[in-house]
Amino acid sequence: MSTDLQGEHEQLLRFVYTCPVGLVEVAANGTIGMMNPFALQLLLPIARSSLIENFFTIMEAYAPELRNLVDLFTAHHGAVCENHRIFIRPGAQHGAEEAKVLACTLVKFDSQHLMATISDVSRQVAQERRLKQAESWFASLLDDVNDFAVLSIDEKGRIDAVNRSVLRQTGFNESQTIGRSLEMFDVPSSEVSTPSLPEQIALVRRDGWHLNEGWHKHSNGTPYWCQTLIAMRDEDEGSTGYTVVLREVTRQTFDVSKLKQLLTTDQLTGACNRSHFYEVGERECSLSRRYGQSLALIAFDVDHFKLVNDTYGHNSGDEALRSFSQACMSILRPSDTFARVGGEEFVVLLPSTDLESAGEVAERLRVTIASTAIEVTGSVLHVTASLGCASTKGKGTLTDLMAAADKALYAAKQSGRDRVILSSPALADA
Repeated sequence: MSTDLQGEHEQLLRFVYTCPVGLVEVAANGTIGMMNPFALQLLLPIARSSLIENFFTIMEAYAPELRNLVDLFTAHHGAVCENHRIFIRPGAQHGAEEAKVLACTLVKFDSQHLMATISDVSRQVAQERRLKQAESWFASLLDDVNDFAVLSIDEKGRIDAVNRSVLRQTGFNESQTIGRSLEMFDVPSSEVSTPSLPEQIALVRRDGWHLNEGWHKHSNGTPYWCQTLIAMRDEDEGSTGYTVVLREVTRQTFDVSKLKQLLTTDQLTGACNRSHFYEVGERECSLSRRYGQSLALIAFDVDHFKLVNDTYGHNSGDEALRSFSQACMSILRPSDTFARVGGEEFVVLLPSTDLESAGEVAERLRVTIASTAIEVTGSVLHVTASLGCASTKGKGTLTDLMAAADKALYAAKQSGRDRVILSSPALADA
C-alpha cells in the first residue's frame, strides 16, 4: 500500500511540475504557499523584486482588481474569477509588437485558501482581435449596406486605380482621386480616432489586411459612416500595392456605453484601466509625432498608502482611492485621460499640453487630493500625493514619456513627498 501511495505521490508531483499552466497556492491575504515552475516562470519577470512572496502584491501593478474580487466574493468556496485577462505589456496598438496578456483563474477553497492558475494567452488575444475584425467585416454583408467601392493604392498610400462604385459612392470623379492619398476621404473626428494611413499600411504588411471604421465624406462635404478594408495585393514587377474596399453602412445606434465602460474602466475607482490607458496613450503619441503637438503626462502615487491600508484596513484604503479619484476627475478636461495603472499609482495624459501647463494641472491635483475628506471607520482621513510631470512634442514613445514622468515622480518622493516635480525637457523629449 505504501508503495502505491508513493507512486501516486510521485505521479502527482510530476504532473504539477510539468503542467504547462502556472499553479499557485494562495492564502487569503495573498501569501504564496506553493507554486510550480511554470508559475515561477510567468511571475518572476513581472515581480518588482526577486522575492516571490505575495500574489496580490505582484499583480498590484497590473491587475489591482484581483484583491477586490477576492474581498467581494462572499461564498464559502467557488470560482472568484475565470480566465481574467491581465495586460502585462499592452503593446503598440499600431506597431508590430503584440500585447503580453496573462489569463488568471482564482478558485476559493475555504475562507483561508485559494488556488490560482495562470497562463500566457498573448497569441490567443492577438488572434481573437483579428478574428473579431474579420467577423465585423463579414457581418456588414448582412447590415444595411448602401454601396461598396474597390480601389487600389501604391506603397505610399496614393490612389492609382478606382472602380465606378468609388465615383458613385464618394461623388468625386476620377481626376480628383487618382494620385491623391487615401486619406482624402477621411473626416477628422474627436469621437473616433483611427490609425494614420502609414500605421494602417504597417499593420497590413504585418497581418496581410487591416479593417477600421470611421467617418468619410462625399464630394459635397456630407459625412457618412464607412468601413475600410485594406489588403495586400500580389507584387507586380517589383512594385507592392494594396487593394482597398470601402463600404458605406448604416452606423449601429445601439447603446454600447455599458460595454465600453466594462472594458475600459477600473471597477474600483471609475478611472480608466491600465490597458485602455495604453491604447489611448499610443494613439496620442502617434498624433503628437504626426502633427508636432505637445503631449504631457502626470504620474503620481498616494503617499504612504501602505500605512493607510495597515492602519485602517483595505476597505478604507479602497474608499480613499475612490474618493480622491472622483475628485481628480471632476477637475480634468474631457480630453484628458485619468487612469489607474497600479494599486495606488495613477497617471493623467494631457493632449495639446506643454510641460509648464502640465505642472499647473498637477498642482491642482495635488491640492485636490490633500483637501479631499475621506470618511473611514467613524473618522476623517486625508491623504497626499507626489506627482511627476513630463512632456514631449513629437519625439520619443509612450514608454519614453512614462519613464521621464516616473523619474520626476521619484524625485518628488525623495524631496519630501506631497509636491510636484517637472521633468527636464531633454528627458521628456528622449
